[in-house]
Amino acid sequence: MFKELSAMMSLMGNKSKIQDEMQKFQATIPTITAEGTAGGGMVTVKANGKMEILSCKISEDALKLNDREMLEDLVIAAANQALAKVRDTLAAETAKMAGNMGLPAGMLGGMMGG
Repeated sequence: MFKELSAMMSLMGNKSKIQDEMQKFQATIPTITAEGTAGGGMVTVKANGKMEILSCKISEDALKLNDREMLEDLVIAAANQALAKVRDTLAAETAKMAGNMGLPAGMLGGMMGG
């Protein structure tokens, strides 16, 4: 714990490094994308780092089944998978940012609500 406090105190004296790393992180967020699939590729959903759904593709095979309830479930499953992948990528980027600032990776994630 004292090591983490020491790292935080040294950062407080170096606000420009914190600002630089935060700007890099903020610029990275919109570039992050991930896809989730469900039903063996019947539905593919793409999401970005802002947790926004960018696209949803439904295959012809899925449409031919004419099963609305199943299709709705597949869309939800694919979207949840895409968003989970985005969260994992954001966590990795947060850990990388923490490392660049000389902080333990878990410490910054806790501060940022991760």
